[in-house]
Amino acid sequence: MTAAELARSAQTDDSPPVDLSQPQLALWLAKAGRWHEAHDLTNDIPDPYGAWIHAYLHREEGDLGNASYWYYRAKKETPAQSVTLDEEWHQIANSLR
Repeated sequence: MTAAELARSAQTDDSPPVDLSQPQLALWLAKAGRWHEAHDLTNDIPDPYGAWIHAYLHREEGDLGNASYWYYRAKKETPAQSVTLDEEWHQIANSLR
């Protein structure tokens, strides 16, 4: 599933597609506005993807200190302020393919 298809599904469908990987499901939940479910799921996703999605979620929440820790765990640079959450979401989703 492409990043665009995943995003579209999260914005239009009531439930996620059944064939998603755990990282894709976490991103689907995040895009669907189900932050807590996405956050809980990231604890079950091995690094680095679990940590990267976890970092993204804390960045979305506005907890940049916690996000920084998770970016470090994911071995990723904290995105510049000019990088939107949507851009980062797509970057993560595209890296899963």
